[in-house]
Amino acid sequence: MLHIEQAIIVEGKYDKIKLSSIVDAVILVTDGFRIFKDEEKMSVIRYYAETTGVLILTDSDSAGFKIRNYLKGSVGGKVTNVYIPDVFGKERRKVHPSKEGKLGVEGIDPDVIIDAFRKAGVLFSERDEKKEKITRLDLYTDGLSGGENSSQKRRKLLKTIGLPELLTTTGMLEILNTMFTVEEYRELIEKIKKEEM
Repeated sequence: MLHIEQAIIVEGKYDKIKLSSIVDAVILVTDGFRIFKDEEKMSVIRYYAETTGVLILTDSDSAGFKIRNYLKGSVGGKVTNVYIPDVFGKERRKVHPSKEGKLGVEGIDPDVIIDAFRKAGVLFSERDEKKEKITRLDLYTDGLSGGENSSQKRRKLLKTIGLPELLTTTGMLEILNTMFTVEEYRELIEKIKKEEM
């Protein structure tokens, strides 16, 4: 079992059960949208954000992103987003799929969850913090923001690297910098451009 220093925030108890079988960590549950009014739980989350840091691992549907964005804007401290890819299907315990038809954290394969932590830079510390960063200008130059068909190109990039399509440009930039060096990013963009020809 993998040990993670940071506290992990998930939406529901089934997400927590799933994660507890994969990692050894403090796991906090938002109880969905109840977190918006739960000041006590928010104070606990703020505590962990200031001390160990927190990892936000919500579902990749619009509700998950609403909770994620609320937490990121309200918590302060050390907050890292961990994203699961869009996987369509239905959890075993449910009669019907979710409104958007995407699996939540509880339905995602454990290897995919571990990979999501790796992509967020959680399990690796060998990358140099002083390394050159991918910037907003890089995204603009590569047609991923501020141009014709930018959103379509972003979705293609996100799908290629296994991230959810609802990711904002800011969120995408943050995760790209944890996943790739500038050189690796440029190689990926060239590969995608060649595939489009």
